[in-house]
Amino acid sequence: MNKELAIAKANLEDIKERGVEALTSWDEIEAKYFAPEEIAASKLRVELMHELASARHDKGISQRKLEELSGVKQPVIARMENGTNSPQLDTVLKVLGALGKTLYIGDLQKEGVTKAL
Repeated sequence: MNKELAIAKANLEDIKERGVEALTSWDEIEAKYFAPEEIAASKLRVELMHELASARHDKGISQRKLEELSGVKQPVIARMENGTNSPQLDTVLKVLGALGKTLYIGDLQKEGVTKAL
């Protein structure tokens, strides 16, 4: 039996015995299984995609209209907004440009990020 399967079985037994108390929060899982750099990169991606979707909503345009304005296909925009893909930088820039936005390069220390990605 491989290590991951053994861990999964042990976790399942723990849940069966202790119920809800055996479950941990996402923050605990994240801290246990991901490096701080991975967590920071993930949060940055989520924030960027949230800002992209918010900008589209603020302009009152549909994903289809954004496709027309940016040249980026609507399904790609949908996947960007719901976080199911990690788009290329040029794709992000096309969409942001169509929304009248751009990326900002700032000092991570000033932005409250303690470790560079």
